[in-house]
Amino acid sequence: MPTFQTVATAALFAAFVTPCLAAEVGVRQIVIEASEHGRDLVATVWYPADAGGQPTVVGDSRVFKGEPAFLDAPAARGRYPLVVLSHGSGSRVQAMGWLATALAKAGFVVAGPNHPGTTSGYSLPAETPKVWQRTQDLSRVIDKLSTDPQWQGVVDPDKVGVAGFSLGGATAMEIAGARAKLETYARYCDSYTKWDCAWFASGVGYLNDARVTVDKVDLRSIDKDLFEQSNLDRRIKTAVLIDPGLAPAYDEQSLKEIAIPMAFINLGNPDVIPTAVLADRLASLTPQGTYAAIKDANHFSFLPECKEGSAALLKSVGEFDPICDDAGNRSRADIHAEATRLVLEALQRTLKGRS
Repeated sequence: MPTFQTVATAALFAAFVTPCLAAEVGVRQIVIEASEHGRDLVATVWYPADAGGQPTVVGDSRVFKGEPAFLDAPAARGRYPLVVLSHGSGSRVQAMGWLATALAKAGFVVAGPNHPGTTSGYSLPAETPKVWQRTQDLSRVIDKLSTDPQWQGVVDPDKVGVAGFSLGGATAMEIAGARAKLETYARYCDSYTKWDCAWFASGVGYLNDARVTVDKVDLRSIDKDLFEQSNLDRRIKTAVLIDPGLAPAYDEQSLKEIAIPMAFINLGNPDVIPTAVLADRLASLTPQGTYAAIKDANHFSFLPECKEGSAALLKSVGEFDPICDDAGNRSRADIHAEATRLVLEALQRTLKGRS
């Protein structure tokens, strides 16, 4: 799970920009009390909308193209399945706006928090393995949208799914019932020196959009009981896991006991998908698991489309990960279209009963 952590990069991730052209998707921010974080949890909700609200662009920045929506537009009449989103390490849920917008257009309410401790500008290696906090974030979002009078008539609480990318994929795994083994994960990082393991050993973190020096993370010092506990939320009826993190560390028996459909998606040709997120084996172990790989993509392909000149801009501010480069000759828009189709097929099959 690579992280997108430079201070300059963090500053280039924007949430909302106005104005923009009309769209049939509404967007709203909600604030949820979360004492365990020492700060409130802020989530973004995308939903089918009627006319109204303020035109806006979600996720637009100097680097990334945003998605049009209507801020605080009235929700369209009806009750819709809910999909909770979990973003990758060092990113923000707004970076999944291209997917959230497509799902909202297809008749889903989509909601995701910016996970404190692992979001852009506030990301610390010591917080990254605490997936149990991330699953709690998602459960809090479900609580809010299931009980708040503003959303009760919009969200169908009996039809809830989850979709996650990278560390968010690990979060989706665990809220669906998977459990990871701490010693297995630590041994993996003993010999693997890239991605998440490199982040733990980096001695660098980001706090209040500033780069800070931190202690290197000894995974064996993590609270074993919390790391290995079940974070299952039985309200989740289906899960979509895109390049899920912690892939080598899951307890096989926990995967065999997962009772819901699990759609695994890897980004890239099978022979180059990193061990850190390789999901074909995970799919084979879950009773209702499916697997697909998107060719000529890479891990960064799940980020928004980049604006012209973004690669050079990122390099100029010290970000050397190939955030704007994909693996083959396909455009990122084409990769997104395939990913959207795969995600929609999985969610519609389970939450809307469509084949």
